[in-house]
Amino acid sequence: MIRSRYTMAYLLSYMRRFLPVLLLPALLLLVPCSGWAAAGETIVVGGDHNYPPYEFIDKDGRPAGFNVDLTRAIAEVMGMTVEIRLGRWEEMRRALQTGEVDILQGMVQADVRAKDYEFSPPHSIINQSVFARRGTKPVRDLNDLKGKDVLVQNGGMMHDYLLEKNIGARIFPVDTHVDALRQLAAGKHDYALVGNLPGLYLSREFGLSNIVPVGRLFAGQPYAYAVKRGNDQILSQFSEGLTILKNTGRYEKIHDKWLGALEPSPVSWRKIVTYAAITALPLLLLLSAIGYINRTLKKEIAHRTREMQLQQQQLIQADKMASLGILVSGIAHEINNPTGLLLYNLPVLKKIFRSAEEHLEERFRQEGDFMIGGLRYSQFREDIPLLIEEMQDGATRIKRIVEDLKDFARKDTSEMDQSVLLNDVVRAALRLVDNSIRKTTGKVVTNLADGLPAVRGNAQRIEQVLVNLILNACQALPDPAKGIFLTTGYDPERKEVLLLVRDEGVGIPKEDLSRIADPFFTTKRETGGTGLGLSVSASIIKEHEGTMTFESRPGEGTTVRVALPALQGA
Repeated sequence: MIRSRYTMAYLLSYMRRFLPVLLLPALLLLVPCSGWAAAGETIVVGGDHNYPPYEFIDKDGRPAGFNVDLTRAIAEVMGMTVEIRLGRWEEMRRALQTGEVDILQGMVQADVRAKDYEFSPPHSIINQSVFARRGTKPVRDLNDLKGKDVLVQNGGMMHDYLLEKNIGARIFPVDTHVDALRQLAAGKHDYALVGNLPGLYLSREFGLSNIVPVGRLFAGQPYAYAVKRGNDQILSQFSEGLTILKNTGRYEKIHDKWLGALEPSPVSWRKIVTYAAITALPLLLLLSAIGYINRTLKKEIAHRTREMQLQQQQLIQADKMASLGILVSGIAHEINNPTGLLLYNLPVLKKIFRSAEEHLEERFRQEGDFMIGGLRYSQFREDIPLLIEEMQDGATRIKRIVEDLKDFARKDTSEMDQSVLLNDVVRAALRLVDNSIRKTTGKVVTNLADGLPAVRGNAQRIEQVLVNLILNACQALPDPAKGIFLTTGYDPERKEVLLLVRDEGVGIPKEDLSRIADPFFTTKRETGGTGLGLSVSASIIKEHEGTMTFESRPGEGTTVRVALPALQGA
């Protein structure tokens, strides 16, 4: 039964795709020439500024994504001049109604919107999913959301739908999908109703591993260009341009660049349109189209099956990572046992040596130098105390590193009521990244102020911020002669505990400095950077009601200033 509904949904989806192509010759005869945009006129195209991978603002502040490339290609083949504006979604919808924007390049087509908008043939299929924190029961239908707190994008399709159906859910609109997912991951509200592909994309990019899809309440919905009702002249130009792109193969290239196998592959109708032009037999054309759809449906089902298998593998991997803390604790316990024996026995050996040293010295004075344990006594009496001291220091260091590793791998309870001493957190973070520091520089200077007041928060999360800042500083150093400087202090006027992390690295260009903590922005993408380290760190500091600021000059290094409110009475 489920497979039948799945197949029918895709059949209807593809029927909506190819019917406009079948009727294209007739539509072109009916559209008056005067309805087209005047030559040289700029068409303003609107979209969402944070809806990856369909449309978003990239690290350089320019529009990017599947919808953006598609719009530019349509403008090229139709000889149009377009201006693409991306902003908050509800503002873009309002701008379309007021005439500031002529057309939206991506909107889900639904009956609830039919009275206000007209749509082109769909260029994509969007699936909507319900996301929740792990352990939440699956959602079977909309009635399960009754009485629940549901996050939706303000002005988005799910916002419109819930308002129309009035199922009794408490609706909490937010600006973007990522805002909804972040609030859900932070423990706020019950569910987030967002697009399936953007939801999976954003949760993976931001490391929101505690939220998962718990229900898909809607079949694939058509995603198309939309205009204010009555503005069908511009819409017809974009519809024709979309058809041309599909028939020439450019649509497939744009689709593969941004979406790949995550969505059903677009269908090429070039051969079908050619048969229609030659034979002019609509019935034969329809039969041919149905046969083609049957073949492509099998491919689509196979693609969807592979996607579900991939998601299942990702969930399994996430569970493995969740077990890492337990594994680390077990290994740490096994390391601590022999380390404890060393720390207990080495002082005993040292004491025994000191007791025997007097007799050995007496023999040395009487007999001269002699062999003991394969060494001459003259060398033995110098080396053995040093060896015992080095072994004891090494065992102590192992024990300290293992304890730090256990603390870092321990499950984060996200409790913000701990009394945290910043100097202790700095020392623990330095021990954790000691190996990376040694490989990068031999110059690390710490100046930790005495008597700092405590701050209220979560020591593990603050330690995560410090690890990120120190590793970034290491990666910025051009050679081992350059150094890293860590300073703590207290501002009595603002009652803030301060941390300065300064490096003598390559610095950050002025145009990048204001966006350094933005999600997905990175200057190290070619070396595997995701642009999330500083973004997550900034979020953690904000949760602690603190601030994190950056000062940098190219070639002179970077200084990061972290300020956290001290406990009252400090």
